[in-house]
Amino acid sequence: MIEIRDRFVMFIPPKEAAYLMGDFTDWDERPLPIREPVTIEFPRGAYIEYAFLDTNMQPLADLTNPERPKNPWYDYHRSITLPHNRFQVPPRPKTFHGSVCRYTIESRVFADQRTYYVYEPVHSPSATLFVHDGEAFYLKLQFHQVAEALIEQELIKPVRLVFIEPHIRESEYWFNERYEAFLLEEILPSVDRHYSPTVERGLWGASLGGLVSAWLAWKNPQIFSKVGSQSGCFTAHPEGGDEYHDPEWLTVQFAETPCRPLRLYVETGQIEWLLAPNRRFAAMLADKAYPHTYQERPSGHNWATWEQGLAQGLLYLFDKAF
Repeated sequence: MIEIRDRFVMFIPPKEAAYLMGDFTDWDERPLPIREPVTIEFPRGAYIEYAFLDTNMQPLADLTNPERPKNPWYDYHRSITLPHNRFQVPPRPKTFHGSVCRYTIESRVFADQRTYYVYEPVHSPSATLFVHDGEAFYLKLQFHQVAEALIEQELIKPVRLVFIEPHIRESEYWFNERYEAFLLEEILPSVDRHYSPTVERGLWGASLGGLVSAWLAWKNPQIFSKVGSQSGCFTAHPEGGDEYHDPEWLTVQFAETPCRPLRLYVETGQIEWLLAPNRRFAAMLADKAYPHTYQERPSGHNWATWEQGLAQGLLYLFDKAF
């Protein structure tokens, strides 16, 4: 059970509960022991996802709260929206005129079969955006619908979206040169065979997808000039493997190398472990004079947070003025 008072939420545990977890505890990384009601202060207008754990660390849903996240990580997650929340439904086109096609390729790099989707606007695109964790951005967040709406309103250049789905995302997105070869040597040529090449290319992703987007653009600025990173997992090191505690290796690489011709959209939630690393990454971009914008939202490491950044990110990266 929960009780809400402006910025304060009282969590009243069911009798089976031993721990409380959520975006504010990095989920099961740092669960809070709870035997009696606990009150936590959150940012004004926050959106929060949470659950309980029993004594065996098994998850428990709050059965007194019917509010489920729109795109939950797990069925037992529940959500809370505090007063003064400003989240909005992303724009949708009046009429969808573009197209979405599914493609399958035999990957030599990974020795398996891979699938990707391409959203093609009705007008010839001047840019192609490669989206990591593509199926989620395509099916859950309807990213192509947001792009179509902004194109319809003539707010952004026509942009093609290529939705790429990993098989083992943690290893593929973790500074993996095989994944880099897969993207550059297989996905890009395949897209160019089916569609005309565009003048600009960009990368987009959330969490580890944000990390790999920034890393690939830093390594290949002659190919990619735009980056959208949502809750980028900048706590990562090529020789590490702990996304909570690794050194912020990529931020150091950006800082110690000449400024690349990149334009970056960076955002994160205020209720997640990646807040400080993203603040440091954004501060480094400012120090290096990278064209960028940085946004924080009163929410956590979830799809509701990232949905809010789709239109804003596209507007910054593909505004007609640039």
